Amino acid sequence: MSLVVPPYPPPRYTKDEPEVSAWLKRGDEPADYDSFGLVKYHYLANQDATDGDYGLYRVEIAPNGGGPGPHFHRAMSEAFFVLSGTVTLYDGRDWADAHRNDFLYVPPGGIHGFRNDADEPASLLMLFAPGAPREHYFEGMAQLGEMTDDERREWFIRNDNFFVDT
Repeated sequence: MSLVVPPYPPPRYTKDEPEVSAWLKRGDEPADYDSFGLVKYHYLANQDATDGDYGLYRVEIAPNGGGPGPHFHRAMSEAFFVLSGTVTLYDGRDWADAHRNDFLYVPPGGIHGFRNDADEPASLLMLFAPGAPREHYFEGMAQLGEMTDDERREWFIRNDNFFVDT
């Protein structure tokens, strides 16, 4: 009996011998960016590290730490995997509480949002594919209050974030 294997992408590594190129990031390392103590971002594998394949971030949100309202991205998909706590996720239709091991996938153009409304901290993995400079977005949010409405609107567009009214 022969099993048919679905097609794989073409090889991207074409050298004759393998190389040592993996890296380990420990879970107890401090956050790469702390947004006012409300949200801590761990840059596990950004677009530079993955050569644009994806960006993977561990995000810790303080109790009642909020989060972005309904929005979508044109250039990338986004996926959420809840590690701990309760994260309220929006799938374009409804807000729903998500708990440990719950997962939400959002294709490009898909409306979504997330927040921590709970009285306990929450932690999740966020995956963007292909990779995008999301650390620029995370860190730039601290300057939003200093921007004019036009500057803020343009900043969101440049960072592939399009908010929608629901």
